[in-house]
Amino acid sequence: MELAYVCEWEKRPKSTHCPSIPLVCSWSCRNLVAFTTDLKSEDDDKSTQIHTRTHTHRRTHKHTLNLMFCFPDVSHMIHIIDTEHPWDVFSINSGHTEVISCLEWDQSGSRLLSADGDGQIKCWSMSDHLVNSWESVLSSSLDGDPIIALSWLHNGVKLALHVEMSGSTNFGEKFSRVKFSPSLTLFGGKPMEGWLAVTVSGLVTVSLLKPGGALLTASESLCRLRGRVALADIAFTGGGNIVVAATDGSSSSPVQFYKVVVSVVSEKCRIDTELLPSLFLRCTTDPLRREKYPAVTHLKFLTRENSEQVLLCASNQNGSIVECWSLRKEGLPVNNIFQHRSPVVGEKQPTILKWRILTTTSDLERVSAVALPKLPISISNTDLKVASDTKFCPGLGLALAFHDGSIHILHRLSLHTMGVFYGASSAQRPGDESAIKRQRTAGPAVHFKALQFSWTSLALAGVDNHGKLHMLRVSPSMGQVLEMNTTLRHLLFLLEYCMVTGYDWWDVLLHVQPSMVHNLVEKLHEEYMRQNQALQQVLATRIVAVKASLCKLSTATAARACDFHAKLLLIAISSTLKSLLRPHVLNTPDKSPGDRLTEICAKNTDTDIDKVMINLKTEEFVLDGPPLQSLQQLIQWVGDFVLYLLANLPNQGSMVRPGFGFMRDGASLGMLREMLVMIRIWGLLKPGCLPTFTATSDTQDSMLLLFRLLTKLWLCSRDDGAPQDPDDSLIDECCLLPSQLLVPSMDWLPVNDGVMVKLQGKHPLRLQFGKASSLPSNAPPTPLEVFNRTPGSQRMDNLRCVHMGVCPTEESKACTRCGCVTMLRSPNKTNAMKQWEQRWIKNCLCGGLWRRIPPTFT
Repeated sequence: MELAYVCEWEKRPKSTHCPSIPLVCSWSCRNLVAFTTDLKSEDDDKSTQIHTRTHTHRRTHKHTLNLMFCFPDVSHMIHIIDTEHPWDVFSINSGHTEVISCLEWDQSGSRLLSADGDGQIKCWSMSDHLVNSWESVLSSSLDGDPIIALSWLHNGVKLALHVEMSGSTNFGEKFSRVKFSPSLTLFGGKPMEGWLAVTVSGLVTVSLLKPGGALLTASESLCRLRGRVALADIAFTGGGNIVVAATDGSSSSPVQFYKVVVSVVSEKCRIDTELLPSLFLRCTTDPLRREKYPAVTHLKFLTRENSEQVLLCASNQNGSIVECWSLRKEGLPVNNIFQHRSPVVGEKQPTILKWRILTTTSDLERVSAVALPKLPISISNTDLKVASDTKFCPGLGLALAFHDGSIHILHRLSLHTMGVFYGASSAQRPGDESAIKRQRTAGPAVHFKALQFSWTSLALAGVDNHGKLHMLRVSPSMGQVLEMNTTLRHLLFLLEYCMVTGYDWWDVLLHVQPSMVHNLVEKLHEEYMRQNQALQQVLATRIVAVKASLCKLSTATAARACDFHAKLLLIAISSTLKSLLRPHVLNTPDKSPGDRLTEICAKNTDTDIDKVMINLKTEEFVLDGPPLQSLQQLIQWVGDFVLYLLANLPNQGSMVRPGFGFMRDGASLGMLREMLVMIRIWGLLKPGCLPTFTATSDTQDSMLLLFRLLTKLWLCSRDDGAPQDPDDSLIDECCLLPSQLLVPSMDWLPVNDGVMVKLQGKHPLRLQFGKASSLPSNAPPTPLEVFNRTPGSQRMDNLRCVHMGVCPTEESKACTRCGCVTMLRSPNKTNAMKQWEQRWIKNCLCGGLWRRIPPTFT
């Protein structure tokens, strides 16, 4: 493990150092991190009040004194960042009146739940689909009853990642769908959305989102005798039930488990609860440790979909101990009286469910935070053996943060140590007495109060007691030395998992070195081509986006990243233009006009565009004028792109330039041919929609010339034959193109301004919230002049393909992944262009999320 970057506040607030005030952190599958700080400034010291509450346990009549710190002038903020631009923090004045105790993302990573110590639960969603603009859309409340556990209802989607099948060529064998029922279903089996929470007083409350947007809420006691619940956690079973684990915080008390069943009866939410087998901590039954660890400080199910394994941590002021328990089915012993009777055919021995301890740790430092893996790795004996042999560790380790500032990664089943990170305040190694003395005199150590794994378990996000956000790399092999091929295979396996699930792969890129990029891209393409045709169509754009992200990590492949982004735009424009085609007769054959166009253009190798048009049913291309005219900017981009590719064909030498990847891409060149044919036909109906070229001769037919040269290049790289190098005559004609047509300067996507390209070194970055300038500019200069932008150059709307001017005044948004910039508000009034813009309202072409950027940053 090693530190990747630290992001701190410009004016560091003073920490309260109060253990009763929790910090919470949550990491979404789209690589958004939400966290709280609840720190106060120096001016708030005078307003701090200390209140005492006396709790009396019902049965033991023991009195406990709790200190509560109240900050009347401190607003409880929720901070949300995307991990690629951590300085661009969006701080929400949550409106919570008490300290925020829970944060929970939904499965899509687009909505966030927050809960506080006053029983308030709020649901946040993106405003205008921007990661740095959030609003509260729904809320529920149990006034005065603090929330201690919170979860979205399960949607029934569960995958299992099989390490044993990592060498298989079939994605379906590597990542299998597990039969799992949603917590609640609507008509037709559609999962119903909602959330579930557990309160301190032992209540479970459920809020269901009805299809119309209304909220259906109900509450029920976990058991008949309600008692104080200090810690709780929520898990789900494959049968659609919910399991809640709860404890009153005392290690001498049992840890209770409850089955919760949610249903809707007569338009009302109904909750049924049932008591399940409970357990006592092992440390309380040990005579030497019975009184040593009086409090249970952490209670977690090992995974969200596994209610049969639980992690418990008991602590005192100076240390902790961790235990891992498993629920097993055991045979019930039969009394001797019944053993001598004749057995009945088919009779089985009665069984019961019983908690058994799997393993326990020795005495540890005091635990301050726990993070559990989210990667759904299969833990069958075969998968575990293959993972051990190949040293594949993601998903097998859980993280414990200690009060000395260190983090230990332990195996989730055996609890043996897999890796250790020594924090900033505990950089000393064991035995460094001088460092320990300095730490004691300097006051409380900096330690993590909240910790979260990424969705592939290759990164850890932690918030310390000073409000700093730390991002840590977690090695796939936990620091064990591997051969390069094995390392590539591990990273490839996780990239494929992200492709199949749609999760963001940012944390995988943390471990990709520039020298690995080329091999990863080639191997990823090989695995993709081995899948069936249907799956290839589903993953067609996603794999291009993954390749683009990989190529940005190396200056040697930066030009290929431009090609992949251009390919994404090309695919989008092609599907949009083809969708405008309508069959002339209603009783259409099995093929659409777009499919017939593809088939005819693939068979017809004629270099004359007019001869290709003869074989098409031109009535299918008849459209009204306004849609064609409004899409002229996209049509213009296609024409400019073809001209740029052909004019730069002679320049593709030893240095890879943008456009090189298209020279042997027969599918993309064929797509460009099809669009030129469509544009040619539309130009006969509406000449204003044609792309404009600056020609040196008035008689020059630019479309005819470009189609002829493009067809010759396409014939060299067709899929049905071996690729050939362009002949000398084609290269000579392309050399003459700049003297016949003015070659435009393509505005390639900017090199991303995020942190990923800066993390190639081993030194961690020191960043400040709210300051993009805090990102060091130590990257080597880009060797290609196409990436350089002069201060007076035109700014480009990369999505609408229009210029925004040298100093655009319009508010803009940028992609968090690829850096694509587009205007926030649409300047178009026509329906055709609005439909194009609506396709990208939630996500960029590459699938990344949008973030608002000020006009000066575009």
